[in-house]
Amino acid sequence: MIMSGWLRRRRAHLGGRWGIGRPAPVILTVLIAALAFATPREIAISRLLPVAPALAAAMWPVPATVLLGAFCLLVMVGLSFVYTDLGTPYTGAAIVAVTLAAAYASHVRIQREEALFHARTVADAAQTVLLRPLPRHIQGMEIESLYLAAQEHARIGGDFYEVADTPYGVRLLIGDVRGKGLSAVGAASAVISCFREAAYDEPDLRGIIHRLETSIGRHSSGYPGQDLPERFATAVIAEIPHDGGRLRLLNCGHPPPIIVHAGRIRVLEPSAVSPPLNLADLIGNDYFVDTHAFASGDQLLLYTDGVTETRDRTGAFFPLPEWLLRQGPAAPRELLDRLHHELVRYSGGRLEDDIAALAVRRPHLPAGDAA
Repeated sequence: MIMSGWLRRRRAHLGGRWGIGRPAPVILTVLIAALAFATPREIAISRLLPVAPALAAAMWPVPATVLLGAFCLLVMVGLSFVYTDLGTPYTGAAIVAVTLAAAYASHVRIQREEALFHARTVADAAQTVLLRPLPRHIQGMEIESLYLAAQEHARIGGDFYEVADTPYGVRLLIGDVRGKGLSAVGAASAVISCFREAAYDEPDLRGIIHRLETSIGRHSSGYPGQDLPERFATAVIAEIPHDGGRLRLLNCGHPPPIIVHAGRIRVLEPSAVSPPLNLADLIGNDYFVDTHAFASGDQLLLYTDGVTETRDRTGAFFPLPEWLLRQGPAAPRELLDRLHHELVRYSGGRLEDDIAALAVRRPHLPAGDAA
């Protein structure tokens, strides 16, 4: 599941604007007109009428803005029959000038909104290719995903994940490209594309990592930039064999996955350090695979550091293991939904980094069939 989708935000934004904000210019016009008729001439409330079309430009299309300006002008003319010395020509001229300017501003705003909408639509398509929807069930296992953008209008970033049902078992990838902007997105795309091929070809997890290392290295060489020294990625590859009962992990400098087992948690720290992607030439290319028990009913949580580095108002990091202990049994979708809401609550709605997570639960098997 990818959150903060542009199309959903646009519908919600427009719904709020047209549902609540749309009557505001009319209400303001009626209020000014009523006060102008009801108050003494010396107060000259009518001089505020040009404010209404100016406000309309921020939320109405051009024709509606012009019509409101014309209505304000008629109100001013009506006031001139009651108060003959209001300076109607000057206020009327101001209404006309402001209405014309507001109409132009409305036109420019709509053009920019349409351009932004089309750009976000393209970004939506790009994100679907980069982080395509995952199958919810593979080999009987439940799989769910979560992606949260730190910025409200962000759609794609350097966090990535993928799942593949291969002849060697179900293989999962999650990672985080260091750096910002399109260079991070390009590096993430290179890693994911390579994994989608290598996961089916390589019998060993080390072979996959070597190919991912080569892929991100070629990408960085092909698109050099000032951030090249920082363009590396942390990643975890997990493999769950079809016969079940165990889990293989290769952790390249990434936050350790967590297994929830019978109400207890296990943080799967690597037994030895493996280098992040694109840093093998600097610190060596020795990769280590760990094997862990993965029993019937166990749930695996893979996540990026945006989860554990979420801070509250005091600067304290989000205590993910402790939070997991309090959740009790939960399906992967329910667990990630809870995590989403808790991270937003914990940070006060101010996420400072992109967040990605995968939750995988092995189905409960009869006692005689459990591996």
